[in-house]
Amino acid sequence: MLIDVIKIALGLGLLLVAGDVLVKGAVALALRLGIPSLIVGLTVVAFGTSAPELLVSVNAALAGQPGIALGNVVGSNIVNSLMIIGLPALISVIHASQIDTRRSYAMMLAASVLVIGLASMGTIGRWQGLVLLGAMVLILADNLRSARAHRNAREEEEDLGDAHMPWAKICAFILMGLVGLALGADLLVDGAVAVARLAGLSETVIGLTLVAIGTSLPELVTSVMAALRKQADVALGNVIGSNIFNIAAILGTTAIIAPMPVPAEMLRFDLWVMVAAALTLAPFVFLRRDIGRVSGMVLMAGYLVYTGFLLGGTFGA
Repeated sequence: MLIDVIKIALGLGLLLVAGDVLVKGAVALALRLGIPSLIVGLTVVAFGTSAPELLVSVNAALAGQPGIALGNVVGSNIVNSLMIIGLPALISVIHASQIDTRRSYAMMLAASVLVIGLASMGTIGRWQGLVLLGAMVLILADNLRSARAHRNAREEEEDLGDAHMPWAKICAFILMGLVGLALGADLLVDGAVAVARLAGLSETVIGLTLVAIGTSLPELVTSVMAALRKQADVALGNVIGSNIFNIAAILGTTAIIAPMPVPAEMLRFDLWVMVAAALTLAPFVFLRRDIGRVSGMVLMAGYLVYTGFLLGGTFGA
């Protein structure tokens, strides 16, 4: 137990340092390339912070633990939409009014609906995985088109980062941030899952809660740091991009490696909670409203209610 607690503490510390470094590198990259920070948040940052989810889901599927593999992705998206936006908003207002994320947000909702349709077949197998990966390719192509369209339209981003940071330093910051986030999340998840199993939690609940939160910590730390640095585009882009990547790339890859039976309770409840959580962001995206402390409290409360329901069902059974 002591070793597990030490792992949790070390993981948290590493996540904090790595998240700050990654945001610095990502913003500098956007400034050097002359593209919106939102594009970097939707791609480099989002994919990098989702690396732990990919590793956990693939390993769980290969180990014959579909509840953890699928629950990790579904739970992570719920965490992202509620807690990863809500907690940073409690610390610093996320100025969603200053950016336009409608197109990427619509893609995120479409991906969420698509995975429910595929999951309703009972198993997310190889052909479903190919469909999801195909969707990921189309989304990446759209982001590439957007980046090219904005290539020569550099935004005025005063005090948002170092536009003259050397390329070697930018690459080093991004690499160190991504590696540090992955290692920190791995340490924390190992410790947390060990403690949870001692407490008697089921595989699916562990995947939907502790593993999902643990593998979403890179997104959380990155979004907090981005909010503190007044980088709403990186914070929102990170969450939207991570949710898309979790569904299309991670589930797609995992399904091709090892088909995943969909637990009945997840199809009845958790997948729909994932869509509902995503829809809570609609007013901020489409009405261009800032996400302040009150909104952050509501989002956090929503996640706590969901987690309480899962844990209450487990311990009440």
